[in-house]
Amino acid sequence: MSLQSDVETLWQRSEDGLTAGDAGSDERATLDAFLDALEAGEVRAAERSGDEWVANEWVKQGILLNFSLRETEHREYGDVGYHDVLPLRSTSDLGERGTRNTPDGTVIRRGAYLGGDAIMMSPSFVNAGAYVGDGTLVDSCDTVGSCAQIGADVKLGANTLIGGVLEPVEDTPVIVEEGVSLGAGCRVTSGFVVGHDSVVGENTLLTPRIPVYDLVEEEVVYGELPPERRAFTRFVESSVGEHDLFDGGAYKPAVVATAVEDRTLEATEREDALR
Repeated sequence: MSLQSDVETLWQRSEDGLTAGDAGSDERATLDAFLDALEAGEVRAAERSGDEWVANEWVKQGILLNFSLRETEHREYGDVGYHDVLPLRSTSDLGERGTRNTPDGTVIRRGAYLGGDAIMMSPSFVNAGAYVGDGTLVDSCDTVGSCAQIGADVKLGANTLIGGVLEPVEDTPVIVEEGVSLGAGCRVTSGFVVGHDSVVGENTLLTPRIPVYDLVEEEVVYGELPPERRAFTRFVESSVGEHDLFDGGAYKPAVVATAVEDRTLEATEREDALR
């Protein structure tokens, strides 16, 4: 049987009442093999299909099974004791692929993939099911949530939050395509897709509930930032401002997207050279 069919069978058994107490060596072997495949980049929680990203439901089922069919237990990593259903990911393979992570604070959970020549600075966290592409920088105080898909040569500025989307299994996770630069303090949540080679200003919130005013195509879009855009937060008038209690109007956040300027690209290239 293939790994996918093994996971799907185990998922159905779980739906029928299989518990962590019932799971034996065969079930744990399937769970471990699945995590190994995630860490090797052989399976991913979402993949591009044509012009859109599509969730691999069975992969997200496999991640959920690793929580529901395992018991919480005491574990140790270095001199630190903790309690969790999953151990942390071994980092012994990172050096041979040119990837580096600084000590005392870079946490990679089991089932996360890190590409070659990537960098993780302390403190930062990559959750189960996440995919971090080759040459990507995960800076200090960054979080990459469960199932998030981060492309190659991406820069996540310090204190950036990439939200996790694990349930429901059919929902696509957060996608940050290749070549994107996110400024410090950005937040990307709820399955938002950041198009390739875009540059996003500091402290920008990208979520499907906030409109993106694309000045290139002259349209308002939700849930995505088109490729090759320079994006930043602005505030637009809110209908709430018509209420008598709001003296002088009220405003709501929006994202403005323009074409990437040459000087913006030059700045990111200089930063790449420093890295």
